[in-house]
Amino acid sequence: MPGTLKILFLCTGNSCRSQMAEGWTRYLKEAVIEPYSAGIEVHGLNPNAVKVMAEAGVDISHHRSKHLDEIKHIPFDWVITVCDHANESCPAFPGRVNRYHIRFDDPPKLAKGAKSEEEVLAHYRRVRDEIRQFVNDLPDILEK
Repeated sequence: MPGTLKILFLCTGNSCRSQMAEGWTRYLKEAVIEPYSAGIEVHGLNPNAVKVMAEAGVDISHHRSKHLDEIKHIPFDWVITVCDHANESCPAFPGRVNRYHIRFDDPPKLAKGAKSEEEVLAHYRRVRDEIRQFVNDLPDILEK
């Protein structure tokens, strides 16, 4: 997509937060951003992330968890880390790549103490909506 920003959303396992960010970006900003997601590890696609994104009208069921090494060759304009671990472990990228860090809570971790499926999904929905708001403000927020 000529004229679009190439943005990588990076998290630990590429199972939840970075997948939601990629999904929202494709849904909301396809004309201006070419989104990717990956992890510094691979944990598989989180089914609750798929479920809450589908509730919001965004299908990420076709996504797959990818290791950063699979896409490191792509000349990204921005690497956005969405968790502290990925930010601390983020490797250097070839060329001039801008970095931005924003921390989103980890829904699977928050859901461990939940007593019902509804309580579990409430954590995922909150983070989903926070990520949507962040993506909605892209790319303007990166210029600040």
